[in-house]
Amino acid sequence: MKLVLDNVSKNFDEKMVLNNISFEFEIGEIYGLLGRNGAGKTTLFNCINNDLDYDGHIYLEDKDEKKDLVSEDIGYSIAEPLVPEFLTGREFLEFFLEINDRRIQTKKTVEEYFDLVGIDRKDMDKLLKDYSFGMKNKMQLLVNIILDSKIILLDEPLTSLDVVAAEEMKNLLKKLKKEHILIFSTHIMELALDLCDEIVILNNGALNLVSEKKLDKKHIIEILKSEE
Repeated sequence: MKLVLDNVSKNFDEKMVLNNISFEFEIGEIYGLLGRNGAGKTTLFNCINNDLDYDGHIYLEDKDEKKDLVSEDIGYSIAEPLVPEFLTGREFLEFFLEINDRRIQTKKTVEEYFDLVGIDRKDMDKLLKDYSFGMKNKMQLLVNIILDSKIILLDEPLTSLDVVAAEEMKNLLKKLKKEHILIFSTHIMELALDLCDEIVILNNGALNLVSEKKLDKKHIIEILKSEE
């Protein structure tokens, strides 16, 4: 399975942000999406997530069969996690599992889901408003895991986590890649090089894969500087 971008363009008034991009993201890989502030990383994610109109075509291809994206195909973990802070972690998850019961293929207990993302069971009955930023980020990722979205878009998901929690999440993402297409947007180059299988750079409206031979900080910085 792969996510295909076919001649995708997006502009805001006179500013061209995505310029006729064609690219393929394949299952089994974690793609690190790098780009300078304002390069269009979030715009690209919003186009894939059908939050923005764009020119071109974005679709899934599996065994030579093409399929237009629907909302159920995509999980989107945004940089600023949004959770219902008036609920406890347990209440939120129980409610989420109930309303999505028909869609969930393999069900686990609430406790098992918390264990999956490394949230201590003693925190399940705390209000989400009292969760740390990193814990809220984990809850946001968890709902995408539960729904088994084919594509998971990750916008700076590890930035706020401590060293131990970040390592746990990196291990989880590496397991998820076997059955999902993961695109990981970050401004931390070292994190991308450590976690991701492939590095793609969004620069001057173009999306380009960095070859393995040039996969080093110096070369990536040179590419990013070319936007100046």
